[in-house]
Amino acid sequence: MTITGIISAIVIGAIIGALARLILPGRQGIPIWLTIVVGIVAAFIGSFVARLIGLPTDTDGVDWLELLVQLVVAVIGVAAVAGAYGSRGTGRSVGRGV
Repeated sequence: MTITGIISAIVIGAIIGALARLILPGRQGIPIWLTIVVGIVAAFIGSFVARLIGLPTDTDGVDWLELLVQLVVAVIGVAAVAGAYGSRGTGRSVGRGV
């Protein structure tokens, strides 16, 4: 993998993470940097899954099916991370009228 491949993976991962966050309903209580990291990881995992199921990933144009797989993986990842990040005990009592 070349340096341009790594940079493009980071950029595409950041975009995919942001799109995944927009697709998910409601508010995700995770910082934007974590969304970007999840998007980057999802881009790599999505490419692996696309190759695994036999989708063409090395074409001359945009690999739309590969991007779709990456986006699905990112939506699942952002939802999982938001659930885990939100369930951490912060010590605050929310919703309790004191």
